[in-house]
Amino acid sequence: MAKEITEYTAYCGKPLVKNGNIICYGNPARKAVLVLTVLTTKDFHGKEIPDMIFVQVQDTKSGEILKQSEKYGLYEALDLGKVWLEKELKK
Repeated sequence: MAKEITEYTAYCGKPLVKNGNIICYGNPARKAVLVLTVLTTKDFHGKEIPDMIFVQVQDTKSGEILKQSEKYGLYEALDLGKVWLEKELKK
């Protein structure tokens, strides 16, 4: 029997889950979530780090893309996406 995972890494009180080159931020039970797709990586002292990121705020019920953009660097992408997500959840 597979063990169910109930705890996630959190960032600013919301779940942050990574699978392959996709990072999901937010609670899927809410109206919207942030989806970050790593398009390219770069080498930094022998480690691959995200470079170009596709940022999307998606409606959790329909899967509709509410906002989207591309950013360089994970910090820039998460910073922009977090603001968009908070605005969408307040609507």
